[in-house]
Amino acid sequence: MLFNMTSRLCLVVLLASLLGCSSSAPEQAATRPNIVILLVDDWGWSDASCLGSDLYETPNIDALAEAGMRFTTSYAACTVCSPTRAAMLTGQYPGRTHVTDWIRGHDRPDAKLLPPEWTMKIEERHTTLAEALRAEGYHTATVGKWHLQPTGDPDQDDYIPEKHGFDINIAGNQWGQPPSYHYPYRRDRADHTLGPMPPGGEEGEYLTDRLTEEALKIVDGWQDDPFFLYLPYFVVHTPIQATDEDAAPFEGRVKPGMKHTDAEYAGMLAALDRSVGRIRAHLEELGIADNTVILLTGDNGGLDRNGTGRPTENAPLREGKGSAYEGGVRVPGIVYWPGVTRAGSVSNEPIITVDYYPTVLDILGISGDPEHNAKVDGVSLTPLLRDPSASLTRTELYWHYPHYHPGGATPYSAIRDGDLRLVEFYEDGRAELYDLSNDIGEEHDLATAMPEKVEELKAKLITWREKVTAQPPRPNPAYRGE
Repeated sequence: MLFNMTSRLCLVVLLASLLGCSSSAPEQAATRPNIVILLVDDWGWSDASCLGSDLYETPNIDALAEAGMRFTTSYAACTVCSPTRAAMLTGQYPGRTHVTDWIRGHDRPDAKLLPPEWTMKIEERHTTLAEALRAEGYHTATVGKWHLQPTGDPDQDDYIPEKHGFDINIAGNQWGQPPSYHYPYRRDRADHTLGPMPPGGEEGEYLTDRLTEEALKIVDGWQDDPFFLYLPYFVVHTPIQATDEDAAPFEGRVKPGMKHTDAEYAGMLAALDRSVGRIRAHLEELGIADNTVILLTGDNGGLDRNGTGRPTENAPLREGKGSAYEGGVRVPGIVYWPGVTRAGSVSNEPIITVDYYPTVLDILGISGDPEHNAKVDGVSLTPLLRDPSASLTRTELYWHYPHYHPGGATPYSAIRDGDLRLVEFYEDGRAELYDLSNDIGEEHDLATAMPEKVEELKAKLITWREKVTAQPPRPNPAYRGE
């Protein structure tokens, strides 16, 4: 009798256990982490208090870094914006997607070289991060700068965010910058507007605040389901415009000898920081902060005009946006994965934009599209997020920019291998070599002193370009010499 009672009791416990597992499955699915990617435009690598600025105040960004992991060697996939944005959403290098310049690029008809027939859109052959997550039941929204379509022509709408996996698109179109950050966000052309923007708006409204408000409304509607919020900010891209309230506190703080000296730019960063703080506070209010991963980075280096400190200054990095050097591609990088990243942790491991795609998939434990993932160039950063002392098996990072830019770039490719960075220029085939561990400012070209290393890295660069089918620039038949 005791045996029967014990057996029945075990059976009841077993059934209860099985039923419990069954009933918790939907709950477990519902608790899959939300993903928030915040992509800042033209954000210099030291443009925050926690990154060493002597002017900018960013308490909310600092708090995010204190809660998560800050990467000291974080790179954008390109020295300009559109290629990096495509890299973020595809996990592929610009050399592979052929989105190699900002859309629509610069016209240099008298230059020695012409750009290749490059791609001014995300092509349908790519599975974007939004598409990968939507296939897993995620709601998806982009709020802010898209800049991954050639025109606003309705006949070209295959390239709008809604055709690339986003359920909601606010303010994303062909424009790379707002005509104005102040309502109604245009100058004198009725068609030069951000769109599609929701109805409403009022005098005195600031674009960063408005987009943040719209993002919070979206989160309100999705708080009970997993979501992917992509917020590609327009700040701190030109025009350099802040509200009077945001700029005023910095005007009296600028002193001779300071690294950062532009109060208006500081005010734009204050609005950015306020947005980051509002988003985190709202997630807390909704009770989903502990189940939301936040990734914060920039699309290219800060706009640094010849060491003037205006609008920003990247020193000791060399040059800035639109250049072939570190100042053009080094950016902030912060990741907060609740319950995983150690508070205030720092990683010195080099990372790059293409790493975010596989990182998100790895965090969520999903495979994504196998055919597309076979061509993903990034690697998952989860080993670093779990252990700040960890390192990646990858040692090389690559850049390919077969274009000219007013920021100083002539067509080039580059490789970082360990601490060495080689830049190869297409106009004359010359290469420059720098040891970033001892020369972060790229002041001492080691190419002459280390010819064997130059040839080794050039060979790796050539092999990589062939692998990703990177497009070289073309000779210009109209070129007449200097």
